[in-house]
This record gives sequence, C-alpha cells and structure tokens, in this order.
Amino acid sequence: MKYAEYLRQDALPTLWCPGCLNGVVLASFIRAMRKSKIDRERTVVVSGIGCSGRMSQYLDLFTVHTTHGRALAFATGIKLANPSLNVIVFMGDGDALAIGGNHFIHACRRNIDLTAIVINNRLYGMTGGQAAPTTPEGEITRTSPYGNVERPFDLVKLAISAGATYVARFTAYHVRWLEKSIADAIMHKGFSVIEVVTGCPTHQKKKPADILEFLKSNFKRSDASFEEIRPSDIGVFKKEIRPEFCEKVWGLIL
Repeated sequence: MKYAEYLRQDALPTLWCPGCLNGVVLASFIRAMRKSKIDRERTVVVSGIGCSGRMSQYLDLFTVHTTHGRALAFATGIKLANPSLNVIVFMGDGDALAIGGNHFIHACRRNIDLTAIVINNRLYGMTGGQAAPTTPEGEITRTSPYGNVERPFDLVKLAISAGATYVARFTAYHVRWLEKSIADAIMHKGFSVIEVVTGCPTHQKKKPADILEFLKSNFKRSDASFEEIRPSDIGVFKKEIRPEFCEKVWGLIL
C-alpha cells in the first residue's frame, strides 16, 4: 500500500501534535478509498476548521478547506451542482455539532449523497482544549476545571433521529472495522455518517498509548437497537435505502 500517492508531499510532515490520532483516520481513509475503487478524479474532499480540517491540506485530491461549521453547506452545493462527484466531508465534533449543528441535522434530513466523517476527540483541540458538545459529563477541560456539567450529544442517535441513512461509530483503535465502514459509507447512496472516537494527547494530557488502551477497553462492537445504543457501542447502527436529495431535485428540473 503506497500512501504517498494520495498525499501532498510538499505539505508533509503534518502539523498535528505528536501522537495525534488524526493520522490513523487519514490512513484508514486512504485504504478505504483504495478498497472502494472510486475514481479519485471525481472525488472531492471538504473540511472545515479545526484539527480535522487539515485533512484537506494533506490529501492529494480535489479538496476544499472551508469555514468553521460550514463544511456540509459547501459540500451540499458541490454535490447538488454535480451529483456525479463523490463528496467526502471531514469534520471535528465541534465543527459538526456546535457551529455546524444546524447544517448537520438538515443534511441528515435531506438524505443528500455525502459521506461525513466526524472525528470526535471530545473537546476543542485547536483552540486550547475547551469543552465541546461531545465532552462527557464530569470531564475536566480548559473551560470546565471542576468537571463538565452539560449532557453530551450522542452523535449516532442524533444522526439516526434526523434521518441519515447510514450511521456508524468506530474508534481510532478499531482501524480494520473503521476502514471497511468508510468504504461502505462512500458507496452508500444517501447521507452517511461515521463517528470516529479519538483523543487529544495534548489537552487531555494522556499518552497516545493510554488513549488507544482506553478505546480498546471501553468501546465494544454492538448491534443494539436505537433505544439500546450506548455511547460506548461501536458498529453500523443504521443502513437503509431512501430517495436521495439530488435525484429528487434534478428530477424536477430535467
């Protein structure tokens, strides 16, 4: 497997902190692209702001680096203008569920044929480690020194409730399942969402090996029903075929 052919060599080495698991997600995505055999010349990668936003800088594909929280809005425009393109969107948890939360639920509702990969390190890493909408209750962050008092979003349940037709969650430890799920999501016709749980060695002040051990020990594969899904469950929780947004819009025009 030659990763170099998918990477912009002049942008390397990456600016991610030592031990950042974003590199694991990037490598999993490259392998998934190879597995899915999609045409790279007809593939567009969109990212927002945040540590995950650098994905579009390192991938040697057609890429767009957009403003904070607006990655799905830009991607919707790209896909609607040219439905033949494969459009993949990288977002962080803050990007997708805080500033971009409204775009997220409406992309789910529309069932537009995009693949959203949400890298969830459960805080705002790029801006200093503040609490995010996915920060667990009791977690200590820069803005919650006595422990977070807010209830976090469950991204999987939110996406299913809002209407996404492919919804999965894996971690940066479970790379083989993650790679397969990304390939499946790319080939899925409709809005597909994959949450990738990671960590932030810098702001959570943990060794990368300890983060991986935590992911390995605490996240288990599950085929639970919607009511039974727990935040520590991983797997593909929804996969269904439903009319896709671009086909309906273009069907009215042509």
